[in-house]
Amino acid sequence: MPAQVGPVNTEQEGLLGYLAQMRFVIRLTAYGLSAEQLRATPTASTLSVGGLIKHAASTEEGWLSVIRREPQEPDYARYAENFKLADGETIEDVFARYDRVAEQTEKTVTELGDLNFEMPTDGAPWNRKDVTHWNVRWILLHLIQETARHAGHADIIRESIDGATAYPLMAAAEGWPATPWLKPWEKGS
Repeated sequence: MPAQVGPVNTEQEGLLGYLAQMRFVIRLTAYGLSAEQLRATPTASTLSVGGLIKHAASTEEGWLSVIRREPQEPDYARYAENFKLADGETIEDVFARYDRVAEQTEKTVTELGDLNFEMPTDGAPWNRKDVTHWNVRWILLHLIQETARHAGHADIIRESIDGATAYPLMAAAEGWPATPWLKPWEKGS
């Protein structure tokens, strides 16, 4: 995926395009990491690259349930577990889940076709008390914000692991040629 979202013709296309870009960017932080490195917590926090990607997939899956009006009770233990790769869980497992969630989000939003479609809020303690409904537009904007915020966390963790940063990783993943100002990331460099 290129470093920039392409031209946008509709609001829905733009929201889904930017969400897809943020999914790509957070996934990119895992590029070339070992299973051990994906679980590493090299900063003051307990966050890992693999855990953040899993959390982003879980968060989007939860909001997809809200759009579909599928009842769900807050499960704080599960919420905490979604920040860590489970024993035996691979990044490929997480990516496959994220792909399924992304496909379902795009299908649901496209089929619904109404960014103003409203769903009632739940009782999560972090929700505003003066809001009783979300609409699809707000949910997509929130998912873009949430995914971008965690992509930033994952960038810092990745850089702490091996010094790799976003654009050299993207250049390596996308096969960009080296230039005087940008050299694609190489394992061990």
